[in-house]
Amino acid sequence: MKKIQVGLLGCGTVGTGVAKLLVEKKELISSRAGMEIILKHAADIDLETDRGITFKKGVLTTDARAVINDPNIDIIVEMIGGTAIAREFIIDAMNKGKHVVTANKALLAAHGNQIFKYAMQKNLDLGYEASVGGCMPIIKSLRESLVSNNIHSMTGILNGTCNYILSKITQDHSTFEQALAEAKAKGFAEADPTLDVEGFDTAHKLAIIGALAYGTTINLEDIYVEGISRITPLDITFAEQFGYRIKLLAISKKKENSFEARIHPTMIPLNNLIANVEGSLNAVTVTGDAVGDMMLYGHGAGMMPTASAVVSDVVDIARNIISGDIGRIPGLSFQPDKIKSIPVMPIADLETHYYFRFSAQDRPGVLSKISGVLGDHDISLKSVIQKGRKAKGPVPLIMLTHLAREANVMKALDKLSGFDVISDRPMVIRIEDNNLTH
Repeated sequence: MKKIQVGLLGCGTVGTGVAKLLVEKKELISSRAGMEIILKHAADIDLETDRGITFKKGVLTTDARAVINDPNIDIIVEMIGGTAIAREFIIDAMNKGKHVVTANKALLAAHGNQIFKYAMQKNLDLGYEASVGGCMPIIKSLRESLVSNNIHSMTGILNGTCNYILSKITQDHSTFEQALAEAKAKGFAEADPTLDVEGFDTAHKLAIIGALAYGTTINLEDIYVEGISRITPLDITFAEQFGYRIKLLAISKKKENSFEARIHPTMIPLNNLIANVEGSLNAVTVTGDAVGDMMLYGHGAGMMPTASAVVSDVVDIARNIISGDIGRIPGLSFQPDKIKSIPVMPIADLETHYYFRFSAQDRPGVLSKISGVLGDHDISLKSVIQKGRKAKGPVPLIMLTHLAREANVMKALDKLSGFDVISDRPMVIRIEDNNLTH
């Protein structure tokens, strides 16, 4: 039986999962792949931690460069993370003629255009299924299954931490801070959760799949990003009264000469399948002109789900090596000479429906004053809820709009921010509801 040898860089949580699958599922993998895939070396700075794996003598090492330089290793699996040393190791591995598998979405979002170009120049494969959606095969679907489709749109929950937090606020009426603390305690959130809760992790993933869907270069800088840290149980309650649930969504829609790419809390109808994806699970819907709507659903993170996606890339590349079909599937789905630089539509040009929550003084004329400013900016109201005062101080004033332009909304809110009858910064949540037409 033919053999393919693998070098693993980084044996943390996901790296350990990769090692477990390659070692403990070796027979299953070889029976499906038609070859023996061998974990020759696993490099990590920590050799003392018990990872629950019985490695053969000499497999574990602290010397990552020795793994890269080993002439017998065919595929390097990068599980280090970050955008500095990981990039250096990947380029070094490619210079040594190694194919690469990575789950590093931050690296690919920042430097993917250069890395994919380099892999092509070196006639090497780069696998990255685990960089978006964990075990959900969204990369494979866009690169292979949907090649005959013009992709019209993609909408997804692509961060399990945010989805867990919003689920806890919805189910238990927890505050954001309480839900975040529980997410940390359960291991769903990092000690510093900024990348997750402020939407940046989701933006990395949208930058990658946007390039695959539309045949454009990866463009992280122009994606609009807004996190969930201001969402309150009050907003969740009002959303449900209107028939909506709040999710942090990655939204992308193809326009004539551009495409939308935005990350923000979004109200979606309760009967939308994605509205019912709870806990740390992820989901993404893709709309293509041939397939219509399709949805992928599963664990977007975690040791074994992510490791499963990594090993699938290892096997794909191993098959390509054995069959002599390196480069069979273009790295970014489209042939390199067909990839263009398609602009991201500015968020100011967005037209959608909006939820506003004002903290307003309970005085006569306040409602008409606010609605007057909105009307002056071509924003018409669909629904209004004005809560009476039960105690001293401001009360919530809730409004849902008809179709409005983002630029007008921002101008109106800027003007309203100077009114002494409004306390605090207004809450704005965009609404995605295909049943609303005006």
